[in-house]
Amino acid sequence: MADAGPSGADANTQNASGSGRGYRVLARKYRPTTFEDLIGQEAMVRTVSNAFEAGRIPQAWILTGVRGVGKTTTARILARALNYELPDGSAKGPTIQMPVPGVHCQAIMESRHIDVLEMDAASHTGIDDVRQITDGVRYAPSSARYKVYIIDEVHMLSEKAFNAFLKTLEEPPEHAKFVFATTEIRKVPVTVLSRCQRFDLRRVDADVLMTHLGNIAKKEQVEIEQEALAAIARAAEGSVRDSLSLLDQAIAHAAGTVRADDVRQMLGLADRTRVIDLFESLARGDIAAAFKEFRDQYDTGADPVVVLSDLAEFVNFITRIKVVPATADNLSLGETERLRGREFAAKLSMRVLSRMWQMLLKGIAEVQGATRPQAAAEMVLVRIAYVADLPTPDEAIRMIEQNGGASSSVSASSASSRGAPAPVASATSHAVASSSSSARADSGMAPRAIVSGLRASADPSPRMEIAPVPQAQTTPAIALRTFPEFVAFVGKRDIMMQKTLERDVRFVRMEDGKLEFALEPSAPRALPNELQRKLELWTERRWVIVVSNAEGEPTLRTQREMIRSERERVAEADQRVQDVLSRFPGTRIVEVRHTPAAQVSSADSEDAVEPIDGDSDDD
Repeated sequence: MADAGPSGADANTQNASGSGRGYRVLARKYRPTTFEDLIGQEAMVRTVSNAFEAGRIPQAWILTGVRGVGKTTTARILARALNYELPDGSAKGPTIQMPVPGVHCQAIMESRHIDVLEMDAASHTGIDDVRQITDGVRYAPSSARYKVYIIDEVHMLSEKAFNAFLKTLEEPPEHAKFVFATTEIRKVPVTVLSRCQRFDLRRVDADVLMTHLGNIAKKEQVEIEQEALAAIARAAEGSVRDSLSLLDQAIAHAAGTVRADDVRQMLGLADRTRVIDLFESLARGDIAAAFKEFRDQYDTGADPVVVLSDLAEFVNFITRIKVVPATADNLSLGETERLRGREFAAKLSMRVLSRMWQMLLKGIAEVQGATRPQAAAEMVLVRIAYVADLPTPDEAIRMIEQNGGASSSVSASSASSRGAPAPVASATSHAVASSSSSARADSGMAPRAIVSGLRASADPSPRMEIAPVPQAQTTPAIALRTFPEFVAFVGKRDIMMQKTLERDVRFVRMEDGKLEFALEPSAPRALPNELQRKLELWTERRWVIVVSNAEGEPTLRTQREMIRSERERVAEADQRVQDVLSRFPGTRIVEVRHTPAAQVSSADSEDAVEPIDGDSDDD
């Protein structure tokens, strides 16, 4: 918007009390009239300026950007620059230098010039509306240098309307120019985009908006706090029109000096300092303090969704400070926010911040759809505070490893001080024992056993200051007599490896520390090396894995399928099963189960189904 004074007819109208005219809102009163007045669009202004100076003016522009960044205003300034003419005739052609209003300027900026036609595509979407333009474009302008067609929200035009524009856009008369504006550039056909010069009007930075709003407040003779300006600039989200509308509302709301508290109350925002206090309570895991702070903010009128959104924004701010420390130098932020943001960035890890961000993002959606937003927001705070002091998985492993190593060293040194031989604290042996006793682990294994298991998986050669002992004393014997026992042993430590062995391995032979097998074509190429590495890690001994050319036994999966098929075949041959199948057409055998004889009641022995074969394994 304009940094200069009021535009056009508003030059002498500073406020409603000083004029007989009605009040004119700030967004219209301070609308830019020249390229110099545009704020935050330096790249676009430079490109257009160079094009005008070089005489390389295109036949069509398309301006895109979010609401309120100045698309329609820029289109009018372009139309004014194309038709700029002074009463003495000194301006001979299009120019961006417009120090004083020209012959056509006021009419163009007020959208009432006969040769500058504005059309809202949201309400004129059909081909008939476009046909009026294409039919009239061939006639020369009445008084101006160019006929300029400004079409707002051009993406709302129908497909037929766009097609009707194509030929005119590609080869318009020399006296015709087109300026399109849209917030949905992706909805504009590529055939139209390719015929226009595109300019993306960017969001205006908060600090630039603050300066702009401060200048306007001085012109309006309104006192306003810097923190109030910052709150309005943040709430506008880069939209100049929205920021001026909010400033207008804040002036009316305050009825005097515009204070930050008034703006926050108007916007339904929580005090930024109180938001930071709430964040600090959550980071400490103090749910009682977090509840009290949230309840106080809610009682003063803060929206639960806005409170969580402010928390998420502060988390994002801290994260950006960790990545780019200069972010904390943004003057649109309060001094307290910048100082405490730096402190939190130094204390909190990136993983903790990412976890809080994800929980807040999910929580905001939950609160928006909840029937009781206040209660839903409190539950979100509970979740965040509950996990605030919990370490991330990698931090937990590192802490447990450090604690485990410390306890092992203490045990060894204590034994040495008593003159006794150092006890063996083999991490791997504990891992094997805990893995073979998974039921005890699930029901609450002692932390030291868990430590041992994590150390075994993280470091295959634990570094502990203890006296060396023979291998026979450090590693317990693991009796694996058959291949199914071996696969079961693997499955307790790596379920995916177990599935691979069952599916892709044909057993040949197994000895102490040596396994020989053949591979199916579907087996992973790295399976032997991976299996050898993991076995040495799990058992702390050397294993030899041999891939054989022998046929070997069928895979365990194939063996199970063969047993299942045999059982079904025997079951189908049973007369009683055949009677059932004949009485119920379409019935088929899904599964065959064996019932131990002890479970068959003697009273029902005549009607009980006897086991089909002597195999007692369930399938």
